[in-house]
Amino acid sequence: MSKRIKKAVFPVAGLGSRFLPATKAQPKEMLPIVDKPLIHYAVEEAVAAGITEMVFITGRNKRAIEDHFDKAYELEAELEAAGKQQLLDIVQNVIPKNVTCIFIRQSAPLGLGHAVLCARPVVGDEPFAVLLADDFMDVGPGQKPVMAQMTEVYEREGLSLLAVQDVPRSDTKQYGIVSATAYQTNLERVNGIVEKPAPDVAPSTLAVVGRYVLNNRIFEYLETIGKGAGGEIQLTDGIAALMHAQTVLAYRYEGQRYDCGSKLGYLKATVAMGMKHAETGPAFTEYLKQLGVNS
Repeated sequence: MSKRIKKAVFPVAGLGSRFLPATKAQPKEMLPIVDKPLIHYAVEEAVAAGITEMVFITGRNKRAIEDHFDKAYELEAELEAAGKQQLLDIVQNVIPKNVTCIFIRQSAPLGLGHAVLCARPVVGDEPFAVLLADDFMDVGPGQKPVMAQMTEVYEREGLSLLAVQDVPRSDTKQYGIVSATAYQTNLERVNGIVEKPAPDVAPSTLAVVGRYVLNNRIFEYLETIGKGAGGEIQLTDGIAALMHAQTVLAYRYEGQRYDCGSKLGYLKATVAMGMKHAETGPAFTEYLKQLGVNS
């Protein structure tokens, strides 16, 4: 089996209820960080990892995501007629020409595990990545994007891989939590995984965040595990079953994660990227200093 990751799955069918009313008529994944929507950043991260097939698991009212990655004939014609070449280049290069976008409708909100299972007809017998756009991953100068870090590890180890970070014990109820033992630098062997445990029973504070590289055998387990926490088919439960057949690794990635599924995390990401943006960075940083904010 090839160890090269060519396909990425983006579960984007969620309602985004924590951002109402902003998400009443637009997908939460289309909320912008400065001048690009969250889903755009996630796709860029996958492209930087050498992935060329993007599989979006969508739902009702998600058409804007498909439109964003499609050709915009009228807009491009107007920009060209107006001589706005720089803007035209931006619109025409939202996604590289060698990248394919595939959209699959998730018929019912049955959970993250079900969303991933919906990708099976396209993924087939290949390993694949999963990226949750809510988890905005930023890296510093000289660092590889998080998914590129993970695909590099997968190509070396050939084992399913979960991105993890330590969280406050009071927050374990918001995450899948793993128990793990040392394996290699920044890598641990997962011994157990549980979905959203209460702080007093969580096996650790090592939380799974929204980046995965998975062996295709995960589909076998997602088909049979049934409903778990919240009455949904949980990807965490599928991974727990997969662990009985093969080793799963936890990867402590290099970079900064912002939980853009929450208002506070979204605001933090907006400020961080606003300060780094080539157009807005210097003036925005100066503005924050005027407010007495230490950068």
